[in-house]
Amino acid sequence: MGVMADRLEASLDTQASTREFGIWMVSEQKRIFLLCRRLLQDVEEADSATQDAFLKAWQALNRPELKELEDAGRWLTRIAVNTCLDRLRSRRWQFWRKRPNQQDEQAILELAPAGGPNALDQVLASEINGRLEGALRKLSLRQRAAFTLRHYEDRSMAEIAEILDLDIGTVKVHLFRATAKLREELHDLYFRH
Repeated sequence: MGVMADRLEASLDTQASTREFGIWMVSEQKRIFLLCRRLLQDVEEADSATQDAFLKAWQALNRPELKELEDAGRWLTRIAVNTCLDRLRSRRWQFWRKRPNQQDEQAILELAPAGGPNALDQVLASEINGRLEGALRKLSLRQRAAFTLRHYEDRSMAEIAEILDLDIGTVKVHLFRATAKLREELHDLYFRH
């Protein structure tokens, strides 16, 4: 009778932990997706990387050797950043990127709802966003990760160092170089005179 009760209790614990993980996942999903999107600069890749990050987190949580987590959000961020960096490294061999054919692209543009900012604002915002994404692409992987964590995720230097497994001084150097490169690349957007 004791063995049967232990099995039932273990089954109930697993169901409760699955439910808790699902709730936690929903609360973190948007943040992790946006982080992945900024690092990968591709919505579909970011969606897939987000799923991979949560899958890795779930698998790690179910390992018996896992220690107690101090900050689950920071731990998950580190998993997501590493997942994105792995994807970026494996993507380097690709010399072309997928893009819809011109007819599909035109159909998508025609179906896009109008509203919000006027056409000039949209063009300027699109130009700035495109230039920023292009400038971010030119950064090294570590510089892009450090910049994204600092300026999009609002992480402290210590948190970035822990997530990227670097010294704080190294993080500062990556941020300084990333900022300098971005300023140089985007200078004409702000000083057109």
